Amino acid sequence: MGVPSSAVQCDKYKTGIIDGPACSSLCVTETLYFGKCLSTKPNNQMYLGIWDNLPGVVKCQMEQALHLDFGTELEPRKEIVLFDKPTRGTTVQKFKEMVYSLFKAKLGDQGNLSELVNLVLTVADGDKDGQVSLGEAKSAWALLQLNEFLLMVILQDKEHTPKLMGFCGDLYVMESVEYTSLYGISLPWVIELFIPSGFRRSMDQLFTPSWPRKAKIAIGLLEFVEDVFHGPYGNFLMCDTSAKNLGYNDKYDLKMVDMRKIVPETNLKELIKDRHCESDLDCVYGTDCRTSCDQSTMRCTSEVIQPNLAKACQLLKDYLLRGAPSEIREELEKQLYSCIALKVTANQMEMEHSLILNNLKTLLWKKISYTNDS
Repeated sequence: MGVPSSAVQCDKYKTGIIDGPACSSLCVTETLYFGKCLSTKPNNQMYLGIWDNLPGVVKCQMEQALHLDFGTELEPRKEIVLFDKPTRGTTVQKFKEMVYSLFKAKLGDQGNLSELVNLVLTVADGDKDGQVSLGEAKSAWALLQLNEFLLMVILQDKEHTPKLMGFCGDLYVMESVEYTSLYGISLPWVIELFIPSGFRRSMDQLFTPSWPRKAKIAIGLLEFVEDVFHGPYGNFLMCDTSAKNLGYNDKYDLKMVDMRKIVPETNLKELIKDRHCESDLDCVYGTDCRTSCDQSTMRCTSEVIQPNLAKACQLLKDYLLRGAPSEIREELEKQLYSCIALKVTANQMEMEHSLILNNLKTLLWKKISYTNDS
């Protein structure tokens, strides 16, 4: 197998430390196996996998705890002790309280967090026997520290979030997506290194799907932005809005392929406020969640400047305008530019946000609803 983490997982599974719906397939029947490795970093292992003949993506040790992303490399990277919680003898009630306070810290104090806790317990009960074993609880606790896993639980019935197929310890399997990136071509990374970015961009444009299909994918991204914007458990911020984190299936429905940098707003505010800064450039999380540097205190403020929608429109601008039907091109361009100009601080932001989102979706739907491609 040659997969360092699966041996570790199976050891822990066999000694009863962890458990989950994928454990016996991985360690006993060997019906879950790993294919091509998709990642180059050791703390971020990602493989194509096959589980009971279904293709999936296997992810393990995918994130260090969030607070390590910030700060300079001055502090030594702390080894995270996995699977030390909950301890033996913890009651289900106690476990619920642990999960509740974790959510309160990450998502803010919201009225319906206990619903989310119950949702987590059903996900944690991997063998569906109505009980959460200690191994299942330890696995769920380790996974809930990861943004992507938490989002998959929260958005499990939304069409643009890949389905969670199962987990074992902190290794989880999600459905695989046929096409990754918005563009129709992916190259081995060795070749990627040698292609000038300008040339790569024009290559990407050549290999995009037809315009109506691009419009359908774009509508999917706009719908995903709606899913994470003030959803039932608060607002999530997309902090790395790049084409490589998006994919689509053979029906041209958008699927997110990497949600690690989609962070609960409450969590991000806690992390970034009071961080020391010289200029606004010091107040960035991921690649594009920016706040400003308060020059009087030399600390980052906690208000993120650009909403998700503006970043999504920035990403879609060239994608949608290239090859756009001439009768809507001008209107589309106007809508996209007013979308990119959205600021979080505007007092009418909520209204403007939903207005622009609806206008864009209507414009695109109207254009593609009578074509064969849709």
